[in-house]
Amino acid sequence: MANVRVRFCPSPTGNPHVGLVRTALFNWAFARHNEGTLVFRIEDTDAARDSEESYDQLLDSMRWLGFDWDEGPEIGGPHAPYRQSQRMDIYAYVAAKLLDAGHAYHCYCSTEELDTRRDAARAAGKPSGYDGHCRDLSAEQKAAYEAEGREPIVRFRMPDEAITFEDLVRGEITYLPENVPDYGIVRANGAPLYTLVNPVDDALMEITHVLRGEDLLSSTPRQVALYKALIELGIAKETPAFGHLPYVMGEGNKKLSKRDPESSLNLYRERGFLPEGLLNYLSLLGWSLAADRDIFSIDEMVAAFDVTDVNPNPARFDLKKCEAINADHIRMLDVKDFTERCAPWLRAPFAPWAPEDFDEAKWQAIAPHAQSRMKVLSEITDNVDFLFLPEPAVDEASWAKAMKEGSDALLRTAREKLEAADWSSPESLKEAVLAAGEEHGLKLGKAQAPVRVAVTGRTVGLPLFESLEILGKETTLARVDAALERLAA
Repeated sequence: MANVRVRFCPSPTGNPHVGLVRTALFNWAFARHNEGTLVFRIEDTDAARDSEESYDQLLDSMRWLGFDWDEGPEIGGPHAPYRQSQRMDIYAYVAAKLLDAGHAYHCYCSTEELDTRRDAARAAGKPSGYDGHCRDLSAEQKAAYEAEGREPIVRFRMPDEAITFEDLVRGEITYLPENVPDYGIVRANGAPLYTLVNPVDDALMEITHVLRGEDLLSSTPRQVALYKALIELGIAKETPAFGHLPYVMGEGNKKLSKRDPESSLNLYRERGFLPEGLLNYLSLLGWSLAADRDIFSIDEMVAAFDVTDVNPNPARFDLKKCEAINADHIRMLDVKDFTERCAPWLRAPFAPWAPEDFDEAKWQAIAPHAQSRMKVLSEITDNVDFLFLPEPAVDEASWAKAMKEGSDALLRTAREKLEAADWSSPESLKEAVLAAGEEHGLKLGKAQAPVRVAVTGRTVGLPLFESLEILGKETTLARVDAALERLAA
């Protein structure tokens, strides 16, 4: 596909949403698959909601996810600037051209008048959209309204005919004229609306494919009509192809919104999801590499991605499946890469141990065992804290579960066996605890539980005998002694 140009154009308001990330992913993959251009554009015309903090967060999120862009902030390009707040003169110029050519007109209707007429239309069983009241005002009527002090908005004049377009995801779609009334493109204060700025920027930036969320589908016939006018005025070269991506659904089969905790990209970064794991899962929300394959790299996705393969049906966000896919990607990492990515969770403010108590050699030894058992990187702190804390952080529920009647006798026997064991081999330590259990009529699983809690503070964790070997004989026996003292007390 020649000269593909797509855009990702978020608003800098609040934390990035995973649905927004899915849209960015599909646009980025489509551009890279077709050796095209990704335009990163910032829609920051809403001064009341937009912030520089959110803008900086957007750019940081794009970099963390591994999305590069070919034109946009910090890069520039032939269609700069790429922030809508810096393009206001362009929108004013286009609005004036639309007015002069008769494609738009001034509307003087007040909000109260519009509401009254809409209510009447609904009561009569008619469409409640704008009724065209100001479409063909005479000069005298306009002057009379202006004499009253009314400040008009600018409305685009929709054609009195059906609008049909081919959606790349959903096939042919037709909207009848009564369902797409004239709409506002400029507020009374002169501020341009999304309905104008978005298609104007797409036209001037020569966007060939608009891939966006299903929630914007209803605005597409308006934009198709506006494109026709922009082409007539020489502002646009062609109408882009549209593809509307399926909703991402949350709990209760409701659309995932910014109010849902699991929608925030920051949540996944803070929990230690890998970008490649998160993107792998998000790609499955409407698309698949193969019917029998859920785990793949971003490069494999790019090689195979075609927006026409996207499923139009809503996709449900499943946090457990997202975690499982992320766990697979953690296991796929090179051990050195894994240890480096865990680094933020091994120091303040996440780590509960003093910096001087961290032992790099112990960390390197335990890392391969931890890697195979983690869903997210943040779990590493609780998994290895027993190695670096002076005393284990005992989970009281785990203590109560493991330290049953007779645990003290078992621990004393286990201590004797461990003291005599060969500490150069985890297998030898396993044999020691197994032998202790046999003396008390317990299988290994029951026998090792009190030892694990005494040494690590928890009933579940990393492989016990490898952990004991890395922790060392002296510290392990001291912790068993401390557990025995607590049981005696």
